[in-house]
Amino acid sequence: MSRRPISLSTYLAAMRGAGAPVPVRAPRGDGPFLWVHASEAAEARALGTLLARLATQWPEIVTLRTGAWDTPDDALPPEAVGEIAAFLDHWRPDLALWSGLRLHPALLWEAADRDIPLLHVDPGGDPHNAPGPRWLPDTVPPTLALFDTIFLPDAAAERRLPRVSLGQARIRRSGALTETTLPLDCNDDLLEEALAAVAGRPVWLAAHVRGSEARLVIEAHRRAARLSHRLLLALVPETPEDAAEADRTAATSDLRLCRWDEGEMPDDTTQVVLCGGPEDIGLWYRLAPLAFLGGSLAPGHGGTDPFEAAALGTAILYGPNVGRHLGAYSTLVEAGAARIVRDEDSLSGAVSQLLAPDRAAAMAHAGWDIVSRGAAASDAVIDRIIELLEARREAAG
Repeated sequence: MSRRPISLSTYLAAMRGAGAPVPVRAPRGDGPFLWVHASEAAEARALGTLLARLATQWPEIVTLRTGAWDTPDDALPPEAVGEIAAFLDHWRPDLALWSGLRLHPALLWEAADRDIPLLHVDPGGDPHNAPGPRWLPDTVPPTLALFDTIFLPDAAAERRLPRVSLGQARIRRSGALTETTLPLDCNDDLLEEALAAVAGRPVWLAAHVRGSEARLVIEAHRRAARLSHRLLLALVPETPEDAAEADRTAATSDLRLCRWDEGEMPDDTTQVVLCGGPEDIGLWYRLAPLAFLGGSLAPGHGGTDPFEAAALGTAILYGPNVGRHLGAYSTLVEAGAARIVRDEDSLSGAVSQLLAPDRAAAMAHAGWDIVSRGAAASDAVIDRIIELLEARREAAG
């Protein structure tokens, strides 16, 4: 490793302090070892998608997650030599992926000094920063220079990078790394059978419905069916308790039911396909061009991940109670892929309007574009992770 720049040496001297007790850490685990740090919760969610995609290509990879995860595997050590050494001695990562604008120069420099390849996902926005008093020399440029590759969301992020010690070969404009999800699977034979049974009828889906939402969904369907008498609703409850309440609600309606979990298939007279749970929901996303995502009209649930619908080309309706996934819904609404409803009146009206093939298709395409751009950014990072890990394994013999 090259000699430390004066800015980093000054930084280390200023950050030196009393050593902290070494925490009790879990066993390291065997396999190619990837350390992933997220500075913000949104970055952690995006990196979670990346790790899921990576696991499908390299299942034996072991990960260490630090930072803003819901349940991180370890905390970052203080910027002090002893604690950093204990952290790296224990985990011995084969590769580090650092996301966020907050850099830890001493930690990253020690990792680079141990020949641990470093990758950086830059989320864009404000300039990079590092801890330490303001009078210290700027440690950001030499710290950024430690990274093998810096993945950038756009040209603006590239322009605000400090150019000192940065080579263009290390910079890749890959697009923004965003929270998405992998497409849900389904049984292909069952899908073909269901397609034949539906026989070109307009279909909409109410997915992950909570018990108290079943009445609203069924009433919305009744109203929408007045304008489209062949309209078919697939109602998929979230839990067995929700399924029991949905079954009671549907049974007291005058709509003709098909109970999917009992092996029944819809026929020309069926108005509602009632499912027992979300086991086959990947199939219904493929059949329905439009979906209402439950847990969003009833308070207290926080909504449903909308990317599972967007990943399969489904236009999205949702209620106002989506606090757990607010960022994802905001992204999709801004792109024109999702629309909010507030009661059975607005839900039935939206279903009637958006089942027009061109309108549903435009929304679905907008959602798919969001998912595919996020997937392309993830794949760019994954490709470099695999390249570096394979090179490290070959060098180790």
